[in-house]
Amino acid sequence: MNAPSDISMKTDEVLRVELAVFRREHRDLDEAIRAMTDRGTSDALTVQRLKKKKLRLKDLIALIEDRLTPDIIA
Repeated sequence: MNAPSDISMKTDEVLRVELAVFRREHRDLDEAIRAMTDRGTSDALTVQRLKKKKLRLKDLIALIEDRLTPDIIA
């Protein structure tokens, strides 16, 4: 996963592609966590790590969306 500081050096087009990838990865993690907990085959540490990764992705997605959304002066 890229560091948030790298965002300032990327073009909007690159950020849009990365945003799509990060959203897909976030969705996949959500499904994996749900499947693991539903089957009861997961250990707590694995689920916790996946949830932390999912939160980092969520923060990165929000950061990229903020960069791509133009500021509107009211």
